[in-house]
Amino acid sequence: MYLRNGPIGLAFHTLFILFILAPIVMVCAVAFTGEGFISLPSNGLSLRWFRAILDNQRFIDAFIFSLGLGFLSATFAIMLAVPSALALARFRFPGREALMAFFLSPLMIPHIVLGLAFLKFFTSVGVSGTYSGLVIAHIIIVMPYALRLVLSSATGLDPSLERAALSLGASPWITFRRIVLPLIMPGVVSGWVIAFITSFDELTMSIFIASPSTTTLPVRIFLHIEDTIDPLVTAVSAALIYMTIIAIFILDRAVGLEKLFVGKGRA
Repeated sequence: MYLRNGPIGLAFHTLFILFILAPIVMVCAVAFTGEGFISLPSNGLSLRWFRAILDNQRFIDAFIFSLGLGFLSATFAIMLAVPSALALARFRFPGREALMAFFLSPLMIPHIVLGLAFLKFFTSVGVSGTYSGLVIAHIIIVMPYALRLVLSSATGLDPSLERAALSLGASPWITFRRIVLPLIMPGVVSGWVIAFITSFDELTMSIFIASPSTTTLPVRIFLHIEDTIDPLVTAVSAALIYMTIIAIFILDRAVGLEKLFVGKGRA
């Protein structure tokens, strides 16, 4: 108990939190430099590189493109994950474990291997460098995350609730929409969010199948770092961090994170 709650435990947890937050704090600090190169400390605070983001249309286009790609990939992944999770949670059939391993296999394969495989396959079918090919690849990448979180909610679902609704005359669709979906909604929401973040942040695999017309924000940042070492990339990263914090704050105040991710409203 002393190690857990005493001064040693408190010091350990403080150092651990500082270790986790240090890279984020450093990126946000460097973003306000007025120098033409990445440096800390700098001679003063400046919004020079945040203004440079607005002047760089390639970063803005890549950001909008990544938002749309992440939204589509996460949405399609959830649409596939919900029926798959319900089937895996309710039924025991031959090959169930093999099917589960197949759905989760993208987690076990390095993304550089997946990128090479997608590049070869998409080239052979004529969709290499296209938007549809990138969406398909991202759906495959994020599907395991969506499936696992939806499956965790579907596993504890009481089937008697569905039988009661059906016995009272509700159709299967009404039962799913009014009974099943609200009960698994925390898993659906959290699965969608994790899938969106994973798609938005994907770099290694996207490098192989992206084209100049389908460049995501991580790929654009990577290409920019190869050409120069100015603090523009730190300003982009800091802007994403600030937007994430603002979005979380708005969601928490408007809806409540507990209601979205746990299924409970505010007290």
